[in-house]
Amino acid sequence: MDNRLLLTFYGDDFTGSTDAMEALHQYGLRTLLFMTPPDKALLDQFEGVQCIGVAGTSRAKDPEGMREELTPVYEAFQKMNPYFVHYKVCSTFDSSPSTGSIGYAADLARTYFKEGIFPLLVAAPALGRYTVFGNHFAKFHGETYRLDQHPVMSRHPVTPMDEADLSVHLSKQTDQQVDKFTAADMAEGKRFDIKEKNAITLFDALESKHMKTFGKMVWDSRHEDATFLIGSSGVEYALGETWKDNADVNQNSLGLKPNAIDEMLVVSGSVSDVTKRQLEEAENNGFHTERVPYELLANEEVPTDYLDKIIELIHQEKKVVIYTARGADDPVVEETRAYFTDKNVTGSHGNHIGKQLGRWTKYIMDHSDIRRLVVSGGDTSGFVTSQLGIYGMEVIESIAPGAPLCLAYSDQERYNHLEIALKSGQLGGEAFYGKVFEAGKETTV
Repeated sequence: MDNRLLLTFYGDDFTGSTDAMEALHQYGLRTLLFMTPPDKALLDQFEGVQCIGVAGTSRAKDPEGMREELTPVYEAFQKMNPYFVHYKVCSTFDSSPSTGSIGYAADLARTYFKEGIFPLLVAAPALGRYTVFGNHFAKFHGETYRLDQHPVMSRHPVTPMDEADLSVHLSKQTDQQVDKFTAADMAEGKRFDIKEKNAITLFDALESKHMKTFGKMVWDSRHEDATFLIGSSGVEYALGETWKDNADVNQNSLGLKPNAIDEMLVVSGSVSDVTKRQLEEAENNGFHTERVPYELLANEEVPTDYLDKIIELIHQEKKVVIYTARGADDPVVEETRAYFTDKNVTGSHGNHIGKQLGRWTKYIMDHSDIRRLVVSGGDTSGFVTSQLGIYGMEVIESIAPGAPLCLAYSDQERYNHLEIALKSGQLGGEAFYGKVFEAGKETTV
């Protein structure tokens, strides 16, 4: 096999990017995730890299903001010329013409990846996401819901998913033709020609055989120019299955392992119900939890006296969580909003809290010897990694689907090789924090 990269991907939010990285890692493919597109000099510092990702924030941006963010990424990926360039989206496809427009991302991609079909795969059966005749379904608390009836996504405050047919939903965001390649087409052995026309083709997937069909079709259609793909981490799972059975693709025994640690900090800016249950389970598992005062969050100054007390707590308790709220129905959410308004905190309150938690985390890390950090909340994760000067990371252990423990790379010695887990509020499972704390202990026996 030549040294051509197998795949590059851009994740439209931070924690979704780690999800794609983890999927590739599980197939023995060395994958690095960067905060900005890496240049050749940076890539040359790492050996045997097969896949590269860039963590982004386009899901929260309008088309102009997306253009500013995506243009340098697309330009870099075009020069790298991997077999595939993947625009990675959430497996619930939340988007709209004005916010996180997947259609706009596809239109902009036509400037760089001009010819042929853009395959679209949103399904990821391993994660409880299914597409059947173009209609999308997602599991929630053990039940499977059509997307427009999903208890959370149908009521999303920014991008409510009121249409389950993904081709219809996407057609509101782009003028490109959106076709379907259904499970019935697969069963009939219908031919797929990626060079047939310029369009987007949505693929069904209800079970693993459909994922394998997608992966094989796309891999067999590779050519001298990069193929542009759109979809969830299902894309990585599908291609990973194909590459697993391909003798020309090296499956590495990735030697990175977590170290045993005795102190860990968790920083949570998430208000999801999943995070609420994780906090409760953490307390049952011996963690000390501390709600941060919103009065201090409103202040631009870093509250050093308060944070020094947190550092002392870490030394005493070993496992400490600082958090902003216990779920969306916690009265402190409304109290925080009212207090911020009274104190004239401008802009997005969520962004303000994320920035503050990023600065606070840096202070705690700078004044302690903590070598493992967990951050809960997609926005908070982005601000924390920025504050710590982290430019890249790779998986060292899978803890829960979509929320791996990673090794961080930073130009700042204090944060280089920091072990860090970044997760969205919805991921991880109730015992997540405890599992992260225990990682590495068995490897030192």
